[in-house]
Amino acid sequence: MQLTVSGKQVELSDALRVHVDKQLGTITAKYFDHALEAQVTFSKARSFFTCDINLHAGRGITVRGEGEAADARAAFEDAAEHIAKRLRRYRRRVSAHQRDLGKIKPEMARAYVLAHEPDEEEEHEAPPNGHEAVQMELHATVIAEDTTTIETLTVRDAVMKMDLAFQPVMMFRNSKTGGLNVVYRRGDGHVGWIDPNG
Repeated sequence: MQLTVSGKQVELSDALRVHVDKQLGTITAKYFDHALEAQVTFSKARSFFTCDINLHAGRGITVRGEGEAADARAAFEDAAEHIAKRLRRYRRRVSAHQRDLGKIKPEMARAYVLAHEPDEEEEHEAPPNGHEAVQMELHATVIAEDTTTIETLTVRDAVMKMDLAFQPVMMFRNSKTGGLNVVYRRGDGHVGWIDPNG
């Protein structure tokens, strides 16, 4: 497994790097034949450390964990436990998903991040002239652009992949209906499902 351990304004010891390598190796060996790559990023916020783990465990499987604690090692343990917990929950389905991956090729799509639009109070602070106001209404500012895949999945597998990747929303092609669907994490903790063909 290719492992990248980095710190944002944090000095990392060799002992911590060895510990991270050993623990992630143990976790991934338990659930996968081999993991492809992992990025572990440490940072410090006020009086505590945060750890963010992004594990690419195989084609189509990304697992994400976050942790925070008073020291970097404990923050890593917290994030690693989140990953292990998710993998324990979905162990059988991850294995079945890996076997079924070769059957249907995912579609490619573009993913965009749009700039935050000011609310009404911010707009009144600096009123634009007429031409600029029309431009602002017609075009949002794109600040990031990337390719992504839209996989053909069951609703159950889409929820699993969304949880493993710790994402708030996931778009997929429903394997039963063939239509584009969305699952998302609601504010109350439940999962919402949008099916326009339903």
